[in-house]
Amino acid sequence: MDRFTRIPVREQDPNQRNKNFEEVCYGYNHEEAVAEAKRCLNCKKPMCRTGCPVSVDIPAFIHHIANDDPEGAAKELSKHTALPAVCGRVCPQESQCEKYCVLNNKGDSVSIGKLERYAADYARDNNIQTMEVEAPNGHKVAVVGAGPAGITVAGELVKKGYDVTVFESLQQAGGVLVYGIPEFRLPDEVVASEVEKLKDLGVKFETNTIVGRTMSLDGIRGEGYEAIFLGTGAGLPRFMNIPGENYNGVFSANEFLTRTNLMHAYEAGYDTPIIAGRRTAVIGGGNVAMDAARVAKRLGAHVTVVYRRTETELPARAEEVHHAKEEGIEFHFLTNPIEIHADEEGWVKSMLLQQMELGEPDESGRRRPVPIEGKTYEVEVDTVIMALGTNPNPLITSTNPDIETNRKQGIVITEDGQSSVEDVFAGGDAVTGAATVILAMGAGKKAAEGIDQYIKEKYGN
Repeated sequence: MDRFTRIPVREQDPNQRNKNFEEVCYGYNHEEAVAEAKRCLNCKKPMCRTGCPVSVDIPAFIHHIANDDPEGAAKELSKHTALPAVCGRVCPQESQCEKYCVLNNKGDSVSIGKLERYAADYARDNNIQTMEVEAPNGHKVAVVGAGPAGITVAGELVKKGYDVTVFESLQQAGGVLVYGIPEFRLPDEVVASEVEKLKDLGVKFETNTIVGRTMSLDGIRGEGYEAIFLGTGAGLPRFMNIPGENYNGVFSANEFLTRTNLMHAYEAGYDTPIIAGRRTAVIGGGNVAMDAARVAKRLGAHVTVVYRRTETELPARAEEVHHAKEEGIEFHFLTNPIEIHADEEGWVKSMLLQQMELGEPDESGRRRPVPIEGKTYEVEVDTVIMALGTNPNPLITSTNPDIETNRKQGIVITEDGQSSVEDVFAGGDAVTGAATVILAMGAGKKAAEGIDQYIKEKYGN
């Protein structure tokens, strides 16, 4: 075995997968996983943990796999994360844990994400309950939002003996994991299985409950909950505010992905309206843009991603960009829309694009794109999908003005996740705006520790 070359992972053929919604990556089988795990050097000072927002003991779980003990690996993972099968599929390991692997100095890092997925899938396929819970402690906590932050809080607190109820506005738990990430990247059954594990441990889920409308925070308090966690996500899409943005055929990526992922618009038998068009432009360069582009391709459109910087600055995962290119999606770099045109009936027919160049760095540290005067061109499109990020959902904070927010409507919190209201904690996209799943989980883990400390100090053990 070559210590410095990772075991390749099997995937669907690009020209088949760009026409279906089946999972692209097949993951490792047992032999592949063991061989990859044996590449780990078991470092005395494992730098890989430095890059993990939930502080997984990476060498420990990999050591179990290398020693033919996937059950032990899954149980080790469960000490640190409530969503290992999710993290193994969608987390940007290349910029987190794998980035710090010492094998990068001479070759490929250990494929930590694929090994995490393998261990988690093994536990699911063999019906292994990996989490252990303490005896009930008599304290109740409410979690608002069943996305990655909320699920993490619920998992951490139920393990400590808390009575936890999760209130979710949609009909299905999972948040962005089910409405935002397509099936070909993260199958719904994987998310559902992680949720079922929490239910088995005693976490209760109340769906179709809109806190701020059908239930208030005071109403939750009135039911005996001693702390409330807000993990309401960032579902408020951003637009460019350019002429023509209100024409028929212009979507936010949020709406486009929700219609396909949660409402199954791509499946026969579901009466969910969706328009992918013949020629679709996706504006943006993040993971959501890649997801929207790849969904539109599967719905039969010719798809172009329009991004105002160069490929080097793309914020999307390298793997997602690679998959998009393999599937036949085109990219227009250093390009920005300035106007959308429509036919006489108000349906999009074309888009005017401005060529850009990179100037001085902006506050993010990336070079700012600036227009090249006189360099514009028009392209024929009939669908435009805006994937420009999202802001926190303002529903709860607008009905609870004593919860402090910043100028982007993000909830202001302390280091341990506590808001300006003593018994209200928050984390994830509701605080930061749209970010990664693993960062939301990391925030949830910190908030769970903060809630535990708050309740112990106020009410005792």
